[in-house]
Amino acid sequence: MRPRSAHRRLAVSAMACTAALALTAGCGSGSAGVGNADSGTIHVLVYGDAGNTVEKQIVETFNKTSSVKAVLDTIPGADYQTKLQTVITTPQAPDVFFNWGGGSIAPFVKAGLLLPLDDLIAKDPALKSSFLPAVFDTAVIGGKSYGVPMRGTQPVLLFDNKQVLADNGITPPTSWDQLLDEVRALKAKGVTPIALGGGDQWPTLMWFEYVFDRVAGPGLFQKAVGGDPSAWASPEAAKALGMLKQLIDAGAFGTTFDSVKFTDGGSPALLAKGKAAFELMGSWEYATQQSGNPQFAKDKLGYSSFPAVAGGQGDPNDLVGNTNNFYSVRATTKHPEAVAQFLKLMYSDQFVKAQLAIGNLPTTTNTPQFLSGSASPEYSGYQYDLVKKAPSFQLSWDQAYPPAAITPIHQAVQRFFDGQLDAAGFVKAMQALPAS
Repeated sequence: MRPRSAHRRLAVSAMACTAALALTAGCGSGSAGVGNADSGTIHVLVYGDAGNTVEKQIVETFNKTSSVKAVLDTIPGADYQTKLQTVITTPQAPDVFFNWGGGSIAPFVKAGLLLPLDDLIAKDPALKSSFLPAVFDTAVIGGKSYGVPMRGTQPVLLFDNKQVLADNGITPPTSWDQLLDEVRALKAKGVTPIALGGGDQWPTLMWFEYVFDRVAGPGLFQKAVGGDPSAWASPEAAKALGMLKQLIDAGAFGTTFDSVKFTDGGSPALLAKGKAAFELMGSWEYATQQSGNPQFAKDKLGYSSFPAVAGGQGDPNDLVGNTNNFYSVRATTKHPEAVAQFLKLMYSDQFVKAQLAIGNLPTTTNTPQFLSGSASPEYSGYQYDLVKKAPSFQLSWDQAYPPAAITPIHQAVQRFFDGQLDAAGFVKAMQALPAS
């Protein structure tokens, strides 16, 4: 698992859980555990971390006026995905549960375990209209809505060291050709152009996600994750892989990127100390630098969107990353009306202000009026505007595919960057991924 907060990507824990009883050890509220038989309650299951302060607050608010009471159950992050898989098919399944949308819930939808929210939305259109479409649609599967956004969005941005750029006479690239020119210029001066935590594998994946989108548009990946492996063998895919190879061969990432990790602070330190000019990373990079290198974050940390590709089919405003987290609803919940009232709180002013206060960026339409209360109003406003105008916000590949695909995806991207797989080998690996 990646030791980042819950609304960031999660790999599946290897821990095996064989009984629903194991869940109760991780539950924070309600001694009866997840999904008990008490007809007067709904159980809300969430990833256990610092974000639970807001979730506790929202549950308390709900319980002040509802005759059906909500019980908040938490599972520590390292165990969440595995234990959710265990409990979701049992009578102890929660009424409402935290997830990542996309591939993380697709198997549950296929098994008929989730409640389509379209009828609830018909009664309360704000359950959909109060959220930015590019985010809300991440939990739309087969034309039906299965999730309401909660917590915050995390697009992937191109971060830079302003001082390194100024010293070398370059600016954040707006085109792929400009990026290549700057890589060559930086390398010639002995500066690693781009910090990459290749030892974690998932930071490398971000480069594939953006280049494929800029070249082919979002349709290619949507086709692939939808079950058509021929997308990976398309001319557009070949072009994207060729561009990535060109960037690697130009020395963009240096030669030791596989020994560097983001998770131990390695790649952020390269950027902060001026040993690298750029780093492609999720928006949590800002908080990471604020914590580890506060003066750098304040004075010298820059950020921009991923550069455009001339002749590419992807819109330069497209984003990739973690669109948000979602609450989904068990199909057999005994209290759909109470659940609907609970979900309404996800677009309330109280919810937005509480999330901003802990550093999250909600994707509700009322968020802008509260941005001045965030930890960094300028940065929060920049992100929000990017998400608002994005024609497409592509969910990270290792979240859009089902959990069984995470390791094969990570291995394929790492081996391609290392030169252990050529384009044909990468295509073959991706075509072998398990379908949603």
